[in-house]
Formats: sequence, structure tokens, C-alpha cells
Amino acid sequence: MKNFSRTIRGSFSPQAPRALPLAALLALCAAAPASGALDPAAPGSLGAFHPYVALGYFHDDNLFRLAKDRPAFDNQRGDCARYAIGGFLFDQRYARQKVYLQAKLSTVKFAHFSQLDYQGRDVLGLVNWQLGNQLEGSAGASDEKTLAPYIDFPSSERNLRVHRKQHADAAWRVHPSWQLRGGVARDKYTYELFAQRINNRTEDLLEAGVDFLPSSGSTAGLVLRRIKGKYQAPRVVAGALLNDDFTQDELKAKINWKVTGISSIEMLAGYARRRHAVLGPRDAKGFNGRITASLSPRKKLRLNASAWRDFAPVESNLVTYSLNQGASIGASWDAAAKVRVDGAISRERRSYEGRLLEAAPLQVRDRLSQASLSATYAPRARLQLAASFAHQRRTGANFLSNGSFKANTVSVSATLQF
Repeated sequence: MKNFSRTIRGSFSPQAPRALPLAALLALCAAAPASGALDPAAPGSLGAFHPYVALGYFHDDNLFRLAKDRPAFDNQRGDCARYAIGGFLFDQRYARQKVYLQAKLSTVKFAHFSQLDYQGRDVLGLVNWQLGNQLEGSAGASDEKTLAPYIDFPSSERNLRVHRKQHADAAWRVHPSWQLRGGVARDKYTYELFAQRINNRTEDLLEAGVDFLPSSGSTAGLVLRRIKGKYQAPRVVAGALLNDDFTQDELKAKINWKVTGISSIEMLAGYARRRHAVLGPRDAKGFNGRITASLSPRKKLRLNASAWRDFAPVESNLVTYSLNQGASIGASWDAAAKVRVDGAISRERRSYEGRLLEAAPLQVRDRLSQASLSATYAPRARLQLAASFAHQRRTGANFLSNGSFKANTVSVSATLQF
């Protein structure tokens, strides 16, 4: 429930590693004022209200994630961009109720591909509520406008994506050791580019569950979930109109295990079945879920690792989703009082098997590897300077015209909180 501010940002897939790096850069920059380096209690603080501004620059040597054997757009694969962000955070507790608001506006300008210039937004509102000692929950909404990823759709045209989400949930503690939960959510995606409007869709989620709450602070429970996806327009494949509407049913175990004072394991995994309105060969079922482990062997060092097998949306003209299997590891190190270093590597395989795409060969797959390293320096209580490097490599699927590529991104940014 209290993790809703994290959940509201994405689709029902737990990971989105294939987005254009710009989206990740803007997200990291916007999150900076919430980190420990910018202390809300420092002199001059405006209480619960924290306005901030950020400036940044990045260079990407394969901006559109073009395959190595594909000609470059305008004889150029890479580009530089500068961006400016202004926004605020509001985080306040009223008795047992907590209100969190975030809003930011961004302006992004590219050096060569100026047709991509845009103004984005990211607005989030969340209320965590509690009535007595038995009832609690959350409700909120978000609205995000940013540049959509090009990794599954080769084009040099601007394609802005708007993602809106509403969410509400509640939990009833029927016994000191037992809790009943329920929730609803709606995600809506719309795309600016006409060729991508076949991916305009809504995803409605309905969830119910029960948790066992031992005195150790760990939790264990079951989750029953239904996701219904509805696409606004049919997809044309090989001259045929396809209805991409789907229903996904899940029964999963939900575990949050506090192994020791410095380690924990979270798991949401079980059985999932995905059915489509037409074309039975695209239906799929089986094990589905994610497990994450966290460890802090030292006060200044934090480690994490994840593994997943999940259905995820694909923004393509040919397919709407894939079955993803992957793993990642990451670390965060407070190298000095004012310096933090973060690193991560991941590897993921997407499968488009015959049952997912009727006209495809028996097995169509691609594989994406990623690595990133960043450093953040806070010379003042309200100022952060950051630099990062990221590398992506994909072994593509020729059937889907998304061949192999390599890409490197470097960025620098500065964030100031007032």
C-alpha cells in the first residue's frame, strides 16, 4: 500500500529497462531533491514544500537504437541534448494521514534532431490514510508526458507518450496477525505519432489478497489479480485486422521476509494466464513473477539483486507484448560524506514464440544487456552535481526488424533545492 508512489509510475510490468535513456535521466534528476543529500530540515527550508530546479546535458551515440546494419537517419546516429527542469515536492503528515505531491515541468532541446524538442511533465498526487487501528489504504493519480522509447520502433519522428494512472486500495486488519486487502487501478497510454496510435490502450486492474503478519515484521500472503487491456484501434498484420484486447489472471504469493537486520527478500510470484479476444495462439500461461534481495553489509554500502519472468508490453507495429526473463544486480556506496556512487548491470531476454505471434517462427527472441555507473556530489546541503555513464547492447530478432545494436550515454546534471 505504502509503495504506491513507486507503483503508480509504471505499467503492470515490474520493470521497464528498454526506455530511451533520456526518460531515465530526467527521472533521476527529478528525484534528486528527495534524496538524503538535500536535507528538508536544513536552514531556509520551506517546511513540507520543496521547490527545485535542475539543468542537465547528455550525449547518446545511438539515439534511436538503430541496428548496426541499418543506415543512420540524416547520416548521424548520435546526438546531444540539454534539458531544464523545474518542480516541487510536498510531503506532509496530518495526524495519521499523509499527503505527497510532486510536479515538474521539463524542456528538452536536441543539438541536431531538433524535431524531437519537447516540453514534458510529471505530476503525482498520493494520500496514505488510516482509520483507527484496523483500516488503512492509499489513493492517488499521476500524469506523465515524455518521449516514448525508440527501441522497438525505428523512426526519427517525435513520439510523445502520455501515461495517466489512477489508483485506490484498502486493507482491513481483521486480526493482529491477519489482513485482508483490495485495490483497483487504471493505466491509460496515448501516443502522439500516428503510426504508434495502435498502441493507445487502457489497462484496468482489480486485486484482492490476504496477508499473514507475524511479530517479526515480515509478511506472507496471497494475491488474486485480474488485468483487462483494451486497445483503441485494431492492429494490421499481413493484411488482417487484429483485436489486441486481453485478460490476464494471476494468483501469486507475496512475501516480504526480513531475513536479518541488514538483509531482506521480497517476492511476488506465482501463476499467470493471458488470454486474447481473438487468435488463440497468442495466449500464454505459466510461472510469472519477481524476486528481489537486499543486503547492507556495511552502513555505507547497499546491495540488491533481482530476477524476474513476466509479461511486458511492447511498443511495436507487429506485437503487443513479450515474455521477459532477466536478472539484475546493483550497488550504492557512500564513498564520502558528500559523495555517492551507484552502479547496476542487468540482462534480459524477450521471447516472441509462435503462441504469441501466429505468423512468427517457432522461436523469436532478443536479448538486452545494460550497465550503468553514476556519481553524485553534494557540495552544499541543497545542491547536487551528478555524472553518469550507461551502456546498452542488444542481440536483436530479425523477424521483428529490430536487429543488434550498441549504445553509450554520458550525462551531467546539477540540481538545486530552494
